[in-house]
Amino acid sequence: MRKILIFTGLLIAMTSYCNAQEVGIRFGDVTGGNVAIDAVFSLGEFTRVHADVSFGDGLGIDALWDFMYRPLGDEAFKWYAGVGPYMLIGNDFKLGAMGELGLEYRFNGVPLAIGADWRPYLEIIDNTSMGFDNFGLNIRWVF
Repeated sequence: MRKILIFTGLLIAMTSYCNAQEVGIRFGDVTGGNVAIDAVFSLGEFTRVHADVSFGDGLGIDALWDFMYRPLGDEAFKWYAGVGPYMLIGNDFKLGAMGELGLEYRFNGVPLAIGADWRPYLEIIDNTSMGFDNFGLNIRWVF
């Protein structure tokens, strides 16, 4: 429990230092539960880090680098694809890689972004397995 509290404190400190551009909630399949704190950190015009922290079956952490982030027709409607590590710290320890493919819409005049994505994964540590059934809905406040 002490390790989880220390790690959570470090994560909160890093989040406040990095100045997330979007913060919200992710509903659906996330590492360690069904609801997560969802944040997006911009790295440039077409790249970003999409991170989730969940507290369900343990502490779940996803950190995905979205390497393609392009508009579809209207500037408010975009798609993205990415890849990155995930980890679950709890009764079971899990570590693996996860992909991401999603669509996002930013409302004009309202600082709100809504997105839906699909996240296939490859679990490497604890068991070796693959999953293709992780879908989620993201609702974030845009700063």
